[in-house]
Amino acid sequence: MRGFTAIGQWVAAVDPDVLAGLGLAGRADESTFRRLFAALDADLLDRLLGVWAATRAGTVEGRRVIAIDGKTVRGARTRARTAPHLVAALAHGSGLVLGQVATPDKGGEIIAARDLLDVLDCSAGLAGAVVTMDALHAQHATAARLVAAGADYVLTVKGNQPTLFGRLKRLPWKDVHASTRSERTRGRRVTRTIKVVQVPDWIEFTGAAQVAQLRRIVTRGGKKTVEVAYLVTSADVRAAPPQVLAAWVQSHWHIENRLHWVRDVTFGEDASRIRAGVAPRVMATLRSLVIGLLRLAGWTNIAAGLRHHARHDQPAANLVLTA
Repeated sequence: MRGFTAIGQWVAAVDPDVLAGLGLAGRADESTFRRLFAALDADLLDRLLGVWAATRAGTVEGRRVIAIDGKTVRGARTRARTAPHLVAALAHGSGLVLGQVATPDKGGEIIAARDLLDVLDCSAGLAGAVVTMDALHAQHATAARLVAAGADYVLTVKGNQPTLFGRLKRLPWKDVHASTRSERTRGRRVTRTIKVVQVPDWIEFTGAAQVAQLRRIVTRGGKKTVEVAYLVTSADVRAAPPQVLAAWVQSHWHIENRLHWVRDVTFGEDASRIRAGVAPRVMATLRSLVIGLLRLAGWTNIAAGLRHHARHDQPAANLVLTA
């Protein structure tokens, strides 16, 4: 259910035994849920659900790999306040959200991401994990924070840091062996090439062990586009040979494709007009939770999973109670 009216209608129509199984003694109406969601402790809710998710997230080739990225809940913008910006941590592979923090706007995402690292370290521990982050977070303080927690980082460097980008670009990449992989998906051909070298002495990121050049060529309908990015990672060549490093970077974007995109398109998050208190954040948290629950149950098409459970109340309740 996308909003409070729909939630209230579901509660009014569902079998009382299903409600009792969920711990509801009576039929709360739409306004009750609206007040409740607006007044919840959103930080506590995210921490508790993150601890639960950490017990089910699993590993990728023996390691926990976590993507961190932010998303603005645009529909929650009002004349009096900006739309909240939520920074989430997604487990590669399982697609479960391990934690989330809020910042008033996208400008605070860098600090919010470090706060999220602290939350993750306190709840499940970051020791031994790999954390992937986009170019916004290629920051010395972020790298130092991860190394201090016993984690490895994979940071992308793009044009937002022109000096570092330029120095990485000028490395003698033409002399470095390339690992290449191609695939055809949705009418396009994607070729990814990665070249990896030992970290130069002038790299100042704490614990840095390797730098890489990642080239992505997309061909669709005879038109070719080329994107080049650079990586800095604390994982050495034994822990992260070129193809493993490339796989970590590619799966980082699951947080966009398997979480943020699904919340926007399948749940209509950006069109939602839920705005009171922390309710926009709580609803975003619950959307992420439902996506994770459905993935644990084997659903690869989240829209299909939602349609199925909308028709079958008891299986929906069972999924919440037993996942």
